[in-house]
Amino acid sequence: MSRVMPPLQIRLLALIIAILFLVPGSAASAPPPATPAVPVTVTKVRTGEVAALIELAGTLQAAERASIAAKITGVITRMPVVLGSTVKAGELLVAISAEEITARLNQAEAQLAQARRNLEREQNLLAKNAATPDMVKAMTDQYNIAQAGYREAKTMLGYTTLTAPFDGVVTRKHAHSGDLATPGTALLQLENNRLLQVRTAVPESLVLQIRPGDVLTVRIPAAGVTVQGTVAEVAPAADPDSRTAPVIIDLPAHPDLRTGQFARVLLPGTRTPSLLVPASALVPSGQMDRVFVVENARAQLRLVRVGASHDGMVEILAGLAPDETVVTTNNRLLVHGQALQVQP
Repeated sequence: MSRVMPPLQIRLLALIIAILFLVPGSAASAPPPATPAVPVTVTKVRTGEVAALIELAGTLQAAERASIAAKITGVITRMPVVLGSTVKAGELLVAISAEEITARLNQAEAQLAQARRNLEREQNLLAKNAATPDMVKAMTDQYNIAQAGYREAKTMLGYTTLTAPFDGVVTRKHAHSGDLATPGTALLQLENNRLLQVRTAVPESLVLQIRPGDVLTVRIPAAGVTVQGTVAEVAPAADPDSRTAPVIIDLPAHPDLRTGQFARVLLPGTRTPSLLVPASALVPSGQMDRVFVVENARAQLRLVRVGASHDGMVEILAGLAPDETVVTTNNRLLVHGQALQVQP
């Protein structure tokens, strides 16, 4: 005769079986699949000499620039340029009222014509023995004076128009149409923005190491640009107050560079032993850099502080030890503790 199990016991038995399936390591739970090892290539951290870099502040400036100033007094009648205008050599920049100068030129022209007639008359009389050589000489002197006055007036008339001395861009504008221009007053500033330089002040203890033609690294943070510049000028004397000497560095053309931008000039200093790894071993992570070290065939995450870089190698200032093995490929998606398959 069979025994029927009460309903309460049936429910308890079903609950126990369900719990057994949920408990890790129980006979009813299947083991999780093993994470496959990631194939990677590795290299040893090596020691090498790296030149310490010295940063100097500098400012970008145009290699070719000109202050456009008036040479005569007059009212500005035309100024067909604005800030940022690109102009060609010979293009009109400023026109100044020329009524008084035009009148002076007309007067000088008339005086020259009269002096020429007087001279010709005396020369004809001398040929007829009706005048003396002294009279001819006096008329010749008057003619030369009149000719000089005419040339001066004509030159002054040329000062009424100011043109661009070279191809460039207008970077400053100090006057407008209707303003009074006076001799020596700057009206515009023109710069050749295709030829840029960095001007920096180098400490007297370092300037003797720099020669024209040297190539230096220049960083322009505002533009996010790093370029190689060529030293163009080194001042032969240092400033006795600042104990620095001006150095000018030519820069290659770049569309994001502007005059007045702040620059950092990197000078190589003394060479010191440093730890080096390939640039491919670094994994950027926000403001920090990461490196994965191989330990027992697994990836171990390390945060590192980097220094200078050169020829594909990066200086490690902190975070690694000599002869440790770092991952150089397939390291972007690695996680700490992940199994690795090191490939030759």
